[in-house]
Amino acid sequence: MLCFPNVGVRAEDTIQKMDKRKVKVFRDKLLDRREGLVGQVQEAEMYSRERDSEATQDPADMAANAYTKELLVSMSANDRQLLNLIDEALIRIEAGSYGDCVHCGEQVLEKRLDAVPWARHCLRCQDLHERGLLNVDDD
Repeated sequence: MLCFPNVGVRAEDTIQKMDKRKVKVFRDKLLDRREGLVGQVQEAEMYSRERDSEATQDPADMAANAYTKELLVSMSANDRQLLNLIDEALIRIEAGSYGDCVHCGEQVLEKRLDAVPWARHCLRCQDLHERGLLNVDDD
């Protein structure tokens, strides 16, 4: 049993109490971010459809429209990827595994979750993932 010096509180008890308070905060952050992203994706798709329906004859306008559409599609793809990460984090909250690295099981630092509430990995595993050294099949 791990105890904090001179306090007599088990580490497991403190982590559980913190989780119960913080998980709701993280869940609310994730839901707010998700709502904003869904709106952005829907707006981008609607704007893209409107641009497609416009009868543009000028080659310069056609090029500008094509560039804008490509940019919106790229943004939309990134937003969709972030939505997937947020949905995965919400599933981990419901499963009771939120805050645990999906690769090694170590606890993700609370500061990291404050900055990136959809984080899947601890710092060590995230570094390995970014360098292509993490076996993603294990996730």
